[in-house]
Amino acid sequence: MEKICVKSDELKSKIYIGLVHYPVYNKAGETITSGITNLDVHDLSRSALTFEVHKFYIIHPNDRQKEIFEQILGFWKTEMASFYNQHRVEALSVISFSKSIEDTIEEIRNQEKIDPIIVTTTARHRDNQISFRETRKLAENSERPILLLFGTGNGLHEITHEQADFVLTPIQNKAKYNHLSVRSAVAIVLDRLFSEEYKEE
Repeated sequence: MEKICVKSDELKSKIYIGLVHYPVYNKAGETITSGITNLDVHDLSRSALTFEVHKFYIIHPNDRQKEIFEQILGFWKTEMASFYNQHRVEALSVISFSKSIEDTIEEIRNQEKIDPIIVTTTARHRDNQISFRETRKLAENSERPILLLFGTGNGLHEITHEQADFVLTPIQNKAKYNHLSVRSAVAIVLDRLFSEEYKEE
């Protein structure tokens, strides 16, 4: 089956995404380091490749978690994995590991020769949040790359939002319930930013 990707030719700026495991909150509002999950690695890679994201970073400070990450990728570099599911092997080509948000920013800066615009995501409403339409315009018009940060656990730490250039408005329908998995949130955000069909009211 031929690979299908959403065209993003209109976006001048390169889009990067980062899945942050520290610092994030747990349900009690405590600062924690969450664990890497196999589902996040695979599903977010597939979303990233589908929407032609330049690179997807797993951001985690723990060396043991990095070993787990490398073991997951190690299997998918084997001939057996390629025979089993070539599309999944291809999706994992966009993923990379980083020990911190700062290291991620530095790597992007070195690649692009310019600082990225940092846009954080949250399920909560905050003052002065940037809309999906405004974020798309930013991507279309800026020469700077954009780094979209998503939080694991119960969301990104407040300090991460405070240090960002922008905080994206939350995904919200009319329902009061708003507890999407990060895998669903990433796919929806990317679709709203890249899709011609999505029209913000």
